[in-house]
Amino acid sequence: MVKEGIVTSQAPTPVGAYSQAVKVGNRVYVAGQGPKNPETGETPATIKEQTRQVLHNIQQILEAAGAKMSDVVKVTAHLSDLKYFDEYNEVYWEFFSEPYPVRTTVGSQLMDILVEIDVIAEIID
Repeated sequence: MVKEGIVTSQAPTPVGAYSQAVKVGNRVYVAGQGPKNPETGETPATIKEQTRQVLHNIQQILEAAGAKMSDVVKVTAHLSDLKYFDEYNEVYWEFFSEPYPVRTTVGSQLMDILVEIDVIAEIID
């Protein structure tokens, strides 16, 4: 199998030595994405807006890899404070449907953002 780096201008450019995503066979590993809007460079203010931007960024990266949100099988979400869980979860439901991906949501010390999410997708034909 070949390991392919996935790059799209429709999501924020990585700030370090990592890929937006890596595709191996039918599996896509998307790096942790923050809430930066790639067109404006702005970060929304609220947890709902940030969650929506993060999931939109992930959606764009998945599409560049030939996948879609319904192909996501695993989600790991980091919240700057678990008090945001209900609002984050409300937006999460806009992007996923049954059968929902497995998910881990943890409180993490994030710098200047409220949420970061990474996913694994398995492209199903």
